[in-house]
Amino acid sequence: MERKVRVRFAPSPTGPLHIGGVRTALYNYIFARQNGGDMILRIEDTDSRRFVPGAEEYINDALHWLGISFDEGVREGGVFGPYKQSERREIYKEHVDMLLANGKAYIAFDSPEELEKARQDIPNFQYDAHTRGSMRNSLTMPKEEVDRLIADGAQYVVRFKVEPDRDVVVDDLIRGKVTINSNILDDKVLYKSADNLPTYHLANIVDDHLMEVSHVIRGEEWLPSAPLHVLLYEAFGWTDTMPQFVHLPLLLKPVGNGKLSKRDGDKLGFPVFLLEWKDPVTGEISSGYREKGYLPEAVVNFLALLGWNPGDDSEMMSMDDLIRKFSFAHCSKSGAKFDYKKGIWFNHEYLGKADDAVLAQLFQPVLVENGITDADPAYVAKAIGMVKGRADLIDDLWTQGDFFFRAPETYAEKDVKKRWSEDTPRIMEELIGLLEGIDDMTSANAEKIVLGWIADKGYHLGNVMNAFRLAVVGACRGPHMFDITELMPKEEVIARIRRAIHTIKR
Repeated sequence: MERKVRVRFAPSPTGPLHIGGVRTALYNYIFARQNGGDMILRIEDTDSRRFVPGAEEYINDALHWLGISFDEGVREGGVFGPYKQSERREIYKEHVDMLLANGKAYIAFDSPEELEKARQDIPNFQYDAHTRGSMRNSLTMPKEEVDRLIADGAQYVVRFKVEPDRDVVVDDLIRGKVTINSNILDDKVLYKSADNLPTYHLANIVDDHLMEVSHVIRGEEWLPSAPLHVLLYEAFGWTDTMPQFVHLPLLLKPVGNGKLSKRDGDKLGFPVFLLEWKDPVTGEISSGYREKGYLPEAVVNFLALLGWNPGDDSEMMSMDDLIRKFSFAHCSKSGAKFDYKKGIWFNHEYLGKADDAVLAQLFQPVLVENGITDADPAYVAKAIGMVKGRADLIDDLWTQGDFFFRAPETYAEKDVKKRWSEDTPRIMEELIGLLEGIDDMTSANAEKIVLGWIADKGYHLGNVMNAFRLAVVGACRGPHMFDITELMPKEEVIARIRRAIHTIKR
């Protein structure tokens, strides 16, 4: 019987969710939805020293903003909970004891000083089959001494016993069969008595098995740990339920070599987090895609194509499109350059297609920031509809359409020099009189009347219309002039022309 697809995203609450982790979550979500499966959010908080207040809430909120939902998790609950590893201590201890009882793991008492000495005395030291016999552990010490030390409260770790000279095969959906000899693996720590918590290696294997995870989709940086996880599944006797591994390509720096980091974003001016993050310790604020004015649909589309292609020329793809087309067969084995400029392009495209009323809501904080608190939502939506095709980010809507909300206080110097002559004030006075007599200010009607007047007077069309635009907008920019004057109250248009007549000097 074919297993139901069940995937998990398992971040640690050690800070804001990096964009590489976001892409991993996205691929998990797409694959689960494509196969009618379940998506689990599991919080890996076993390392209490690295816990950052607010990080767990941030992870949930960031993925919710992107449109990624979970079937099970800390917030959603589920039959396989708890979904926070710090709440599963007893479960991990039971499985540690199973490995100890079966001779698959052992207890080690080596102090940090003893381990450091071993590193100094033995070139390329690693704790393994070749060195464990000279260390302080339950394989070299009498059972009575081990029991006494534990009873006396001595701190210890439990290490996995890796058998030497074995070829371990990791079957990966992107990379194929990867074979690694066990001689390069060390006896990883699985459990620490100091805090009665497991390490990543044990906790993930136990949780993936008990939560019936069918596919482990994670970043390439976890590939070196995969052989150990295969050996752990074997040690527990769980080979029949071993998940299919999928190691995604790394996200690489836009410029230069290496993995994408926050420093790259700071240097080049793009976010590496979905939402703005304020460090609770330093107070440092890191920008987020939401606050920078990106639409979640654009970010999804952009991220999905970093390391995967649909097999055709498609670029603009909704979440539904991605779910329909996605395949690990089209994922790259090599890293993907983080082309942040392409992300801006995607956002430009999505802004241009977005519903005006929705954009008006997203634009509201920008208006408030600029002192506009009483704008009519319908007016805002219509104004945005005229300028959104020129915008890359939400903030650009203000740059492109600020004149809809406040009259110009200054006028573009180069446009004044080119478009405002000695005769312009007189012609603009005539235009005011003409506009005052127009009852129907719809774009087509006003354009017909004004252009007819210009022709009858023998005026230069470009000079008059550019001066008109300069007076109303403050510069020779913006959408079709008569679309602007249809939306803007006629009294406001006339007031702006009068102000320009009395303000602009040549």
